[in-house]
Amino acid sequence: MTVIADQAAQPIQTPRATPRHYLMCPPQYFTVEYSINPWMDPGTPVDADRAMAQWDELKRAYERLGHTVEVIEPQPGLPDMVFAANSATVIDGRVLGARFRAPQRAAEAEHFRRWFTTRGYRDLVMPSRINEAEGDFAWTGQVLLAGSGFRTDPEAHAEAQEVLGVPVVSLRLVDPRYYHLDTALFVLRRGADARIAYYPEAFSAGSRRVLERMFPDAVIATAADAACLGLNGVSDGRHVVLPTEATGLAAQLADRGYEPILLDISELRKSGGGPKCCTLELHS
Repeated sequence: MTVIADQAAQPIQTPRATPRHYLMCPPQYFTVEYSINPWMDPGTPVDADRAMAQWDELKRAYERLGHTVEVIEPQPGLPDMVFAANSATVIDGRVLGARFRAPQRAAEAEHFRRWFTTRGYRDLVMPSRINEAEGDFAWTGQVLLAGSGFRTDPEAHAEAQEVLGVPVVSLRLVDPRYYHLDTALFVLRRGADARIAYYPEAFSAGSRRVLERMFPDAVIATAADAACLGLNGVSDGRHVVLPTEATGLAAQLADRGYEPILLDISELRKSGGGPKCCTLELHS
């Protein structure tokens, strides 16, 4: 209750960018070979060159904004490894790895674990519960918003709190199109006065009430913006990277002083991915 009251009482501040540290994986082996969410249709052709060009432009956009982007080597046979956000949750140097629900993605977790180990991350724990990392975890700088309903086990929320040492707020997703939290909500600004954008209809009634209490000044997305994965955005506190079709959400953000950056992610969306899915933030 204290966190909620403090957030509601904070005055609105001008959006301000802060440098970010990201990990990404090129879509060298990207394709849609199976279906593990409603967006995926193995019968739909995928343009691999276009997917790579879209990923390159996303990476360049982060670098133009002054952010640090590290790259992990993709592995053959793991077409969804491009969605690096699902690989780990990193807060204050502590790393909670991933454990995937779909067997097709299970091997990704070990490749990312090795990457963190070789980069000197010593405080690293692999989860005992199914946990799809930043796909279902969003760090506000004060609390970890944690989704469940389709992928991450609810019990993984308690495990994340123990490993990462931060308070966790559980949220339940109810629409299979928004199978991960990062398809229905993202953090615009971190801190005691955190701001988010989200699509209420993706959440259970109780979770909606929690979000309304915690974030009374949230940006509320329309069904049209949610349907193009507009909530799979990435914000540095001022600049907000969105799918190019999310024009209504972009207009709302611009009215609040943010600077939307619209990018084409249409090939990656064929697997249910967008800017955030491709981007793991290494919170220092």
